[in-house]
Amino acid sequence: MNFNMTSIPYGNILEAIDSLSLEDQQSLIETLHRRLTEQGRKALAVDIAKARQEFAEGQCRPATAEELMQELLL
Repeated sequence: MNFNMTSIPYGNILEAIDSLSLEDQQSLIETLHRRLTEQGRKALAVDIAKARQEFAEGQCRPATAEELMQELLL
């Protein structure tokens, strides 16, 4: 099933979830949690790849935590 998320009002989604059994609601929560975790991992991998590329291109340098804090406080 391929839905355009703008075509289903959020309230309708909540109502549909309310109609599920408690077991199915728990399963949905677990599925959503796994998907969100995976999306977070993918976003982190992209950020790491970008940071490595910037470092390889000389756009950044290694720094200690203390140096980073000093830069943030300036």
